[in-house]
Amino acid sequence: MCDVSEIAPYNFSVIELKWQEFWSENNSFATDLSAGKQKYYILEMFMYPSGKVHIGHVRNYTIGDIIARFKRACGYAVLHPVGWDAFGLPAENAALAQHAHPKEWTYQNIAAMKQQIKALGFSYDWSREFATCDESYYAFQQKLFLAMYKHGLIYRKNSEVNWDPVDNCVLANEQVIEGRGWRSGAVVEKKMLAQWFIKITNFREELLSALNDLGGWPEKVRLMQSNWIGKSVGCSIKFKSTADNDDILVFTTRPETLFGATFVAISPHHALAKKLAVQNLVIKDFLEEVRKGSVSEEAVEKQEKLGIDTGITVDHPFLPTKLPVYIANFVLNEYGTGAIFGTPAHDERDYDFATKYSLPILRVVEAKGKVVGGVRSSSDDLPYVSTDGVMVNSDFLNGRSVPDARAAIIDKLCAIGVGCREEFFKLRDWGVSRQRYWGCPIPMVHCQKCGVVPLEENDLPVLLPEDVSFGKTGNPLDHHPAWKHTKCPICSAAALRETDTLDTFVDSSWYFLRFCVNDPKNCDLLSAEDIRHWMPVDQYIGGIEHAILHLLYARFFTKALSACGFIDVHEPFQNLFTQGMVCSVTYRRENGEWLFPDQVHRKEDGSCVLLETQEPVIVGRLEKMSKSKKNVVDPDAIVATYGADALRLFVVSDTPPEKDFPWSDEGLEGCWRFINRIWRLFVLMQNCGVGAQEGGINFDAEQLPANINELYKNFHGFIKKITGALENRHMNKAVAFGRELVNAIYACLDDAKNHKNVFSVIIRDLIRMMAPITPHICEEAWQMLGFPGLVSTSDWPAYDQRYLTVSTINLPVQVNGKLRGSIDVDVDDLEDIVFEKALALPSVQNITVGKVIKTKIFVKGRIVNFVV
Repeated sequence: MCDVSEIAPYNFSVIELKWQEFWSENNSFATDLSAGKQKYYILEMFMYPSGKVHIGHVRNYTIGDIIARFKRACGYAVLHPVGWDAFGLPAENAALAQHAHPKEWTYQNIAAMKQQIKALGFSYDWSREFATCDESYYAFQQKLFLAMYKHGLIYRKNSEVNWDPVDNCVLANEQVIEGRGWRSGAVVEKKMLAQWFIKITNFREELLSALNDLGGWPEKVRLMQSNWIGKSVGCSIKFKSTADNDDILVFTTRPETLFGATFVAISPHHALAKKLAVQNLVIKDFLEEVRKGSVSEEAVEKQEKLGIDTGITVDHPFLPTKLPVYIANFVLNEYGTGAIFGTPAHDERDYDFATKYSLPILRVVEAKGKVVGGVRSSSDDLPYVSTDGVMVNSDFLNGRSVPDARAAIIDKLCAIGVGCREEFFKLRDWGVSRQRYWGCPIPMVHCQKCGVVPLEENDLPVLLPEDVSFGKTGNPLDHHPAWKHTKCPICSAAALRETDTLDTFVDSSWYFLRFCVNDPKNCDLLSAEDIRHWMPVDQYIGGIEHAILHLLYARFFTKALSACGFIDVHEPFQNLFTQGMVCSVTYRRENGEWLFPDQVHRKEDGSCVLLETQEPVIVGRLEKMSKSKKNVVDPDAIVATYGADALRLFVVSDTPPEKDFPWSDEGLEGCWRFINRIWRLFVLMQNCGVGAQEGGINFDAEQLPANINELYKNFHGFIKKITGALENRHMNKAVAFGRELVNAIYACLDDAKNHKNVFSVIIRDLIRMMAPITPHICEEAWQMLGFPGLVSTSDWPAYDQRYLTVSTINLPVQVNGKLRGSIDVDVDDLEDIVFEKALALPSVQNITVGKVIKTKIFVKGRIVNFVV
């Protein structure tokens, strides 16, 4: 055995390129279409081709690749495709800034990022690659548009929109930040435009109820979607107004608090508010001011509550009281009727508003066991928002519980003809019109005689013209001299094409179906047989920032295409994993200027200075990596310095993949040292004759010396631990167990030559288990030690139960703190396995079925508890 110091460092630059070229030339990761294997479809949210892969991409796609490689080794037929979400406004902005055509800019970026991705060794089936700007893709999307139109799922109407006068396009409410466009910073204007809408609301009930079946999704994501759909069951109440014909209809989910109402408020976008603005300049000025702010629910929740008294009052349905009517910026026009009655004692926003404008605060719900009432201007426990209480100061409702009072007052309101039971949804139809060039053309034409007419399928595709000019403001398709001029498909008269293009969220709402087509050249991009085989996606991976829009639209599209007869699938993603963000410290000069990490030098005492001037640098906290704060690192530079395997290892080490990942140069250096440690181990094993053995590998475990026998037994325990960690997506634990196994092997290294067969088995299976995480070094070691074929296509190792030392304990299982049973678990069982066993108890299922589990608690060795 040679001295460790004589072994050259791992030459990643040669070895990694060698295997990347081999995998590419031999299509090593082509989708296995052989019969008899269980399918496994794994997909990471595909990326926008900005031109540069960032560390967030690396972590996301490394997690997916580890799972894909692991599942292949476990005998699954794995579909692991890759593609590009390529349409969108950034390409047009680049065309203006760089004088490049959006198509040229996009495909150049795809080519550059493809090389970056390949340099990381991801095991994609590149034969299925496509971009959403490919003509074949968006041509089929136009076919889907027509089908949905004919099924009544698409319509056009005039709608008030947020208009960005710089980007010259419509902005969603969420893209208006403090009255300005999220990208351009321009003051947003309100415009009435004819827009195309998709009827996502037709599926609102199904989208909501089906969330209960998505057990493989994070609870947080399901709750976010549920809140976004926003089903509310309550009551509509008509308040008679002192203004002529201006009665105000209010929807509320808390009608039992009606006796605590001290004002009514309407949205700045309510029809009555617009009417009053014509008559009153003060109201007009107020509306113009508040409309500059974002109207997203999150922004409204945080902003200062502002209002203006309209001078109108309404009659209280039960009391001889008149309530003032305000226009208030916290009332959302998109929810309910765009009007509320304010009960400051029992709603936080109403309380803030009433306090600001000195409105009465009347308590009508009291905690059980207390009898307090009366009009108050403040109270330590107000607003009291709990529904666990007793009614007070509420006439015929006094003494009732909140649920009983709610039912009673709805009955009463219905009986006197001023109210009725209703349910409302916050979800609104999806506006998909975008006034830009670089998007999928909408296959509709405008005929003076026939109106708005869909094209026939044989008139498709409608391709984007390439000879467009970006010199003028507005949509280049509008001022193209020829493209928009066509003939009506009904009367053949001259007609104009629709010049709006589709929202890019449409492109990403069905791409996962396109990947299923086994023949990439097939013009039928929704092969029913292929989709039936591969769907749903077994594991989808992406950031939680996509919890609402993309994931909801993808679920809707799947249901809509099923309703249109294209597919027989109702949910796209069986399991969803949301990885954490990559975070890094920030650096700033004393004048506030952000600095890149490579501009900063850390001194021995821990302080930081600017390399160029040696002036002190302010070190900030860990924050999400972003270009604006310059706390980014270049994956290309890291791969060039340490290699892809070291980077892959680092981004899944130490931190659970669902948690935010703190970047540190020290951590990366540590992973590089470990890569070299296992490389030295492989070389030492080769020198000892460890590897593939002539005549096979045979030994009697019972005849081994005590230390080698102990190593062999522990080795089987490590197989079980690493297998369980990868099955449950605990990559950081798999890495930790791998390090422990390497240390255990080093401890017995002097015996390797005399026990080549045992070490051959251990090293062979160590390579197999490390291969999903560090594939290049493992592929090289596999070949170097003479094992047949590729480690990438070898079987996952199996542990022998005889060599496992297992201790079993009995854990009590609670639901909401009450004992519901117990389970037997191994002391080494991972958290996910324990939860799975606990949820399988019939006594637990009887309580949790159909309910959202808010919290899962596992105290190792002591208890399991679910909060529903």
